[in-house]
Amino acid sequence: MATRINCIFDGNLLQTKIHNIGARLVGVDKIGNKYYEKLDTQYGRHRWVEYAEKGRYNASQVPPEWHGWLHYITDRTGDELLMLRPKRYGIEHKENFTGEGDEFIYHSKGHSLNPGQRDWTRYQPWQPTKP
Repeated sequence: MATRINCIFDGNLLQTKIHNIGARLVGVDKIGNKYYEKLDTQYGRHRWVEYAEKGRYNASQVPPEWHGWLHYITDRTGDELLMLRPKRYGIEHKENFTGEGDEFIYHSKGHSLNPGQRDWTRYQPWQPTKP
């Protein structure tokens, strides 16, 4: 609920809902992302995705079959490409989890959240010699 309220104040959710008026829902992928097209809008801005997860989303959540349509590489939708693609090989698409969760975040040796944190200083203070 809090992420939805943040999206409203941020303007993303409200802008998307207003922009969707008159748009055509082209398809929905297996993750739940919705793909829209509005042909009376400027070319290059008339295709977009509404992510299934409103508060936590990134571009790696778009499967490869929809990437081409979304970026104007092809006019075939992801559903059409899935029907054309042979199912002989391949792996299932997963989003990139970089930066998500403790097991995926890299912390340098000096970072406070790194379990192998350095406890020594990188410099030696100057000690004047006594005459």
